[in-house]
Amino acid sequence: MEVRNLICINCPMGCPLEVTLDGGEVVSVTGNTCPRGAEYGRKEVTNPTRIVTSSVLVAHALNGEKTVSCKTRTDIPKGRIFDVVKALKGITVEAPVHIGDVILPDAAGTGVPVVATKEIL
Repeated sequence: MEVRNLICINCPMGCPLEVTLDGGEVVSVTGNTCPRGAEYGRKEVTNPTRIVTSSVLVAHALNGEKTVSCKTRTDIPKGRIFDVVKALKGITVEAPVHIGDVILPDAAGTGVPVVATKEIL
């Protein structure tokens, strides 16, 4: 049996989790105060993922904004974070940009789109 101690990052409570594994299989998750904590603990020790947030350049914005914030629509494998950031580095979008507009349809081969999180006119 292997025990891993984590801090849940799903909400501000930051519950201390104890995840017990047997041969790579999760046997139990304790310490969570909600079901999301148990789900996070299981996922974090078997297949960790993250939402990536960044910004990209905007061309021709009327309000003087030069960048727009963006994020992956859903979480991606943790090991692909730097690939996504690298893919976003060379992107410039044309104004106007609306919240939810797709900036990058397939973030570094993950199948997850990167979307705008701010309105730029």
